[in-house]
Amino acid sequence: MTEAILLVGGKGTRLRPLTVHTPKPMVRAAGVPFLTHQLARARAAGVDHIVLATSYLAEVFEPHFGDGSSLGLHLEYVTEVEPLGTGGAIRNVAARLHSGPDEPVLIFNGDILTGLDIRALVRTHETTGADVSLHLTKVTDPRAYGLVPTDETGRVLAFLEKPQTPEEIVTDQINAGAYVFRRSVIDAIPRGRPVSVERETFPELLSAGAHLQGMVDSTYWLDLGTPAAFVRGSADLVLGRAPSPAVPGRCGDRLILPTARVAPDAKLTDGTVVGEGAYIAEGARVSGSTILPGAVVEPGAVITDSLIGTRARVGERSILTGTVIGDGAIIGADNELRDGARVWCDAKIPAGAVRFSSDQ
Repeated sequence: MTEAILLVGGKGTRLRPLTVHTPKPMVRAAGVPFLTHQLARARAAGVDHIVLATSYLAEVFEPHFGDGSSLGLHLEYVTEVEPLGTGGAIRNVAARLHSGPDEPVLIFNGDILTGLDIRALVRTHETTGADVSLHLTKVTDPRAYGLVPTDETGRVLAFLEKPQTPEEIVTDQINAGAYVFRRSVIDAIPRGRPVSVERETFPELLSAGAHLQGMVDSTYWLDLGTPAAFVRGSADLVLGRAPSPAVPGRCGDRLILPTARVAPDAKLTDGTVVGEGAYIAEGARVSGSTILPGAVVEPGAVITDSLIGTRARVGERSILTGTVIGDGAIIGADNELRDGARVWCDAKIPAGAVRFSSDQ
């Protein structure tokens, strides 16, 4: 198995304003675009040819990664003119694959951070003779996911929509977003129209008697679809909880990129990342957060579990918890922003304008 498809065309709507100027896979996690971690893990597993299925802001991928040679990969890029869904995107890039009809092709969703043993998934696919093999993971509360029950051999029995009642929760196994397809299965997906592998391709294969194999791997797994999850994933990469050979430095409590400046008495903890050219001023406390390149955190500010966009500024003594500050935004001094707050790119909040406590 030497080639893969990476689905990186999504608009990242749930991550806005992070994705206003940047496609979701290119938002920085642990100091580098998230896609870098996926490419590096695929290369470490023996993959050498990857086709990127792009759509939203497609023009930013190739200037950054080029032909992939710096990562030891051969990268190609295919752009959807109209959104085609997961299955349609896979079919749309099939002409760039080199595999024969019975050979395996690895497929990743571009927003999943995982410790999946990629080689083990491929071995499972080959030893069981499956048409499609799926990475499954177990979750404590599966209500937000589609369920994938399997028999005692791991063969997939059904694909169930998000359960609405306790009786419908027949398993804690969910589709974790990584697959191995027999190449001929990819070629059979309809061309030129939107197709969902989850809602159309997989159920139709199952009803036609195809062999779909599940492999449960419950190592680290996180869907980075929300700002809170993205910030947590970046911190987990820095802390070493999520594995990646692409973290640009040693794992630990903090990661400070070259040209960033941090005052001697500033405190950075819990997997905080400070990007190139950013500045953390004296007395600031930053925990579990991502400070993107060129951002400024002024004296005495306290930032927890948040993401501060490129060239944004957080004013003196402001307190941010679970918030996202868009690129170029300015948060004046003495503001308080709590969980779920999103400040759009280039917005300006005056000093003391938003508070949850007295100004005394």
